Amino acid sequence: MSAKAVWVEAMRDALEEARAALSTSDVPVGAVVLDASGKILGRGRNEREAYDDPTAHAEVVALREAARVRGEWRLDGCTLVVTLEPCAMCAGAIVLSRIERLVFGAFDEKAGAAGSLWDLVRDRRLNHRPEVVSGVLAEESAALLHDFFDHQRGGSS
Repeated sequence: MSAKAVWVEAMRDALEEARAALSTSDVPVGAVVLDASGKILGRGRNEREAYDDPTAHAEVVALREAARVRGEWRLDGCTLVVTLEPCAMCAGAIVLSRIERLVFGAFDEKAGAAGSLWDLVRDRRLNHRPEVVSGVLAEESAALLHDFFDHQRGGSS
């Protein structure tokens, strides 16, 4: 299976996590961490509302689980797949965890830190810079978010 096919399959898993976040009224963002063979080590979805935890973003939840499964905080050789471009906090966690590759769906023009508003993950001043792949199942990721926020505003578009 090609790398792109693995990322698409993993993004489908991340989208399922994102949909599960809706049950707790969290913003529907989902993430999975893959090891070098493509096996899922960690899953996460936004849980800020569920646990009143401002750091419970999908990426952080998935990174924490992957580190527990692996038995160490260094996630060398791993890929983080997430439905939305990471924010500054999550971009920092990605760099600090030594993730090899970041794959994301939709860009976040308001808070994205992997190419939109900022590009923290590729900042040359940092000691680690993961490869970044964007736009994987971007339309599905963006539509899920659009529907969520439209519903929050009471709209029907």
